[in-house]
Amino acid sequence: MSRVGEVPVYAQREDRLEAELYNLWRRARLHLPLPIRFDVPGHAGAEMIIEEHEWVCVNGLQNDLPILAWVEFEDEHRDALHLPVPCKLNYYHFAASRLRAAALEAARETLDELLHPKRGES
Repeated sequence: MSRVGEVPVYAQREDRLEAELYNLWRRARLHLPLPIRFDVPGHAGAEMIIEEHEWVCVNGLQNDLPILAWVEFEDEHRDALHLPVPCKLNYYHFAASRLRAAALEAARETLDELLHPKRGES
């Protein structure tokens, strides 16, 4: 069941996820228990929830009200792992675009750290 299925969408746009981040998510789906939840640094209350079929940035201070959601990943018959993956980006708040870059960076850092926990240690 979708976390955002019943919430009205303010706007929907075409988006593309960089291959590196998308491939981290694919590996996380194989090796880590989902959902994965983590804070978006620098944005009080903003949290990312990485699930099997969608990524949702929520306001954890307001009962996980969605702010942004990456959905409808166009990855069928994907044969070039180095190319960005098209998807849809749902906006649930008029100022949600300010969180997009920070949420994706937090996702990249968190998934990389969870998949490679010893990289940061010397």
